[in-house]
Amino acid sequence: MSATVEEPGQFPLASSERRGALADLRVVEFGGFAAGPAIGKHLADHGAEVIRVESRLRLDGFRTNYPPYKGNIPGVERAGMFAITNNNKLGVTLNLKSKDGRRLAVRLIGRADVVIENFTPGTMERLGLGHDEMSARNSRLITISTCNQGRTGPHASRAGFGTHLTSLSGFTHLTGWPDRAPSLLWGPYIDYIAVAYGAVAVLAALELRERTGRGCHVDLSQYEAGLQFMAPALVEHFATGAIHGRMGNRDEVAAPHGVFPCAGDERWCAISVHDDGEWVRLRGALGEPEWMLDPRFTTAAGRKAGEVVLEEGLAAWTCERSRDEVVASLRSAGVHVAPVNDMRDLFSDPQLSHRRAFRPVEHPVIGLHSVPGPAFELSETPAVIETAAPTLGQHNRQVFGRLLGVSDAELDRLEEEAVLE
Repeated sequence: MSATVEEPGQFPLASSERRGALADLRVVEFGGFAAGPAIGKHLADHGAEVIRVESRLRLDGFRTNYPPYKGNIPGVERAGMFAITNNNKLGVTLNLKSKDGRRLAVRLIGRADVVIENFTPGTMERLGLGHDEMSARNSRLITISTCNQGRTGPHASRAGFGTHLTSLSGFTHLTGWPDRAPSLLWGPYIDYIAVAYGAVAVLAALELRERTGRGCHVDLSQYEAGLQFMAPALVEHFATGAIHGRMGNRDEVAAPHGVFPCAGDERWCAISVHDDGEWVRLRGALGEPEWMLDPRFTTAAGRKAGEVVLEEGLAAWTCERSRDEVVASLRSAGVHVAPVNDMRDLFSDPQLSHRRAFRPVEHPVIGLHSVPGPAFELSETPAVIETAAPTLGQHNRQVFGRLLGVSDAELDRLEEEAVLE
């Protein structure tokens, strides 16, 4: 098999049938879990042809060990997290440990505008697929490497998952109650912060390429992306030396501030009072009960000092009423309040339904299910979400045959020799 790679412009565009702002963009994606693939999802949802490279020899963790699964039965084609992270993509399988597998990967990259990878730093280079080597063949190539702590530095090679990065970035230290151990945030929180920065970085690199004609290598540290969300606490430390601690549900200014139980099983609402005027409106909404008329509560300082009494009194009022009743009553009075939604609430929320936050797709194993749409809408080129996540190797023939021109006979040989694994 020839390793020759055509120069940009000598191969077909992504697809004349694709729609969206990025319909002329071709992306080749390596890696797993969320940090890299979710960037690819953003691009695919806006029309890019994203070719996801997997291997049966080392399956994506979202396929194998990250519930939920269809019917609570584990299976590589039954994984919900993989499904909602990889819709709209083409899926191929390659054994990158084989010479022919690497040659096919080189040819794919030669036809790409963007490569996304979230392997441990140095992995792509050891495979002969690093940006420097690939850009020598395709000078317009943009590579985004989204690694835990970036590609350089004394800790660059340290492995880790979302919970490790959340802790490393300081979030865990601030989450929980002051008299208890820190609490982990659910899920790979930092991954999704990095994804947002990664998608923007790709667009910036495309803009640079439009002006200069050349691609570039984006080195995205998920760790450093997470730090951006710690800016207020970091700025205060830089200015005063103070180190923030855990505050539970409380706020430095607002009081009362927290979540309060409502009638029913696991029904809660969030309430916050930020100034004297809002306190007066809250009192009126509750009917001016005696416990709220304590003179010390007329000032913000007094309410902060008496938070325990405020929380107990407010909880006694909310727990006798339904969540919807509490929210409607306080909202009409001009008090900051919101329901604490569970997953069923979110899926049936009329605002999210109107905005098409969840889009239906059909998967051959999972069946009809919803995937998240983008949190923004483009007026002239809105997102198009039509296909479910690919099954393993689903598009091998389509991609390697149509795009690379590999014959059926050659593909048969590659399958027999476990190259397409």
